[in-house]
Amino acid sequence: MKKNIMRKKECVAMLLAGGQGSRLLALTKKNAKPAVAFGGKYRIIDFSLSNCVNSSIDTVGVLTQYKPTKLNAYLNNGEAWDLDTPNGGVHVLPPYATESGGNWYDGTADAIFQNIDFIDTYNPNYVIILSGDHLYKMDYTPMLKFHKEKNADLTVSVMEVPLEEAPRFGIMSINENFEIIKFQEKPKKPESNLASMGLYIFSWSVLRKSLIDDSVDEKSEHDFGKNIIPKLLNENKKLVAYKFHGYWQDVGTIQSYYDTQMALLEEHPVFDIFDRNMRIYSNANVSGPQYIGKKSKIEKSLICNGCIVNGTIKHSILSSDVVVEDGAIIEDSILLPNSYVCKKAHIKKAIIGENTLIKSGVTLCKDNDEIYLIGDNQEVG
Repeated sequence: MKKNIMRKKECVAMLLAGGQGSRLLALTKKNAKPAVAFGGKYRIIDFSLSNCVNSSIDTVGVLTQYKPTKLNAYLNNGEAWDLDTPNGGVHVLPPYATESGGNWYDGTADAIFQNIDFIDTYNPNYVIILSGDHLYKMDYTPMLKFHKEKNADLTVSVMEVPLEEAPRFGIMSINENFEIIKFQEKPKKPESNLASMGLYIFSWSVLRKSLIDDSVDEKSEHDFGKNIIPKLLNENKKLVAYKFHGYWQDVGTIQSYYDTQMALLEEHPVFDIFDRNMRIYSNANVSGPQYIGKKSKIEKSLICNGCIVNGTIKHSILSSDVVVEDGAIIEDSILLPNSYVCKKAHIKKAIIGENTLIKSGVTLCKDNDEIYLIGDNQEVG
């Protein structure tokens, strides 16, 4: 069949957003990790989607799997990120049944393989593979230019990490031309400190063949880091590393999720959500204005739309539509959307899940300075 050239794109993005995020515990029991609220008015997936918009990539396939309901509703038609174009846009891509049956995505590579037809629709020259659960700002344009200049089959975005942290990552060894000469997946004894960010640009013709070959390999785990990249390296394909020097964070644990948000409250944060040159877009603009009562006291905090505050807020983040009644005290805490704190409650160094009610007089504060975590849809007190 002749391809529809009218829809041809130079580059299509495929965003892996099906992660369970089990290390985020109660926040992901009923919610995919990329849909978890972050930084007040955002959800984690906003950062990768905004990077696409800021890189003029207007066609994004979002591969969902685990608990996708809230994520699907949040993405809607992509209008919030200016990704509702008729010849592109955001496309939610869950696993689906085929003639041979239907299963969940069996690894990152299998997720892309199952959507070859979607990518073929746009007949791209390049495909960029992204994760939906990382916090960073990046214009992908220079990386794509680098990929073209190197005439690469695959470009892996890497960043330098402390050598003691390298065993947590896929590690690249490169030569003077930035060509990858060795790849180690989470090595016990790393030979380099160049860590893969899980961000790849492939020439589509190379990736397409590699995915098809991998799909019939019964020994494969159908994973980019474990299978696709090592195989391409063994086939002497041209793999290069693109060094990224900006801020990048995997918010995969409760501690990192808490710490990265508290860092937003610094006077000059490393990750600036107010940067107008690299805007972060969100689908959280439907709430009314915030209301700050005359009895309220607010210090060094982020208060989002729809909040009603009559209590004391110190060094905390209140997501949209949070209510804090008279006499309640919130310190060093993160309150997710639609949470409600009643009179004279005291919350310190806590994360309060969405749609959760904290009743009058309740105190949530651990003596050992650990983070107090309450999941979504709870009633405490």
